[in-house]
Amino acid sequence: MIEIIVNDTRHSLDNVPEDMPLLWVLRERIGLTGTKFGCGGGFCGACTVHLEGEAVRACLLPAVAVAGRHVTTIEGLSKDGMHPLQRAWVAEDVPQCGYCQSGQLMQAAAFLKGKPAIDDASITTAMSGNICRCGTYARIRRAIKRAASEA
Repeated sequence: MIEIIVNDTRHSLDNVPEDMPLLWVLRERIGLTGTKFGCGGGFCGACTVHLEGEAVRACLLPAVAVAGRHVTTIEGLSKDGMHPLQRAWVAEDVPQCGYCQSGQLMQAAAFLKGKPAIDDASITTAMSGNICRCGTYARIRRAIKRAASEA
């Protein structure tokens, strides 16, 4: 049995194989489907969650490695969907297909938490591991700048 804390709720999970990625525990065992499967190799960023506040790829991280630790998913970013990034995402009309959005938002939230310089270059560097198949990168940068100005 492993225990993990997801979005401030403790979960005790039986029969979790040692090699089962956190992504599948979140989606199949806990029922939080906001975190998406994209590539399975950590390249696209669709599965990005926070582990103790740091952005990680849930498709690569064995669930047993997070035992006793705090994980935040897109569902836990904001109880009411009013996180500054979520509001900025809507205001800047970022989503198109929407598949990458949870990973993009979680990566952006970790980036902004570090109080970085907010310019195109720093945003592009921070977000470079998150792929948007629809190509809304300019909108994503604008939304991150908007959210940073609200904070």
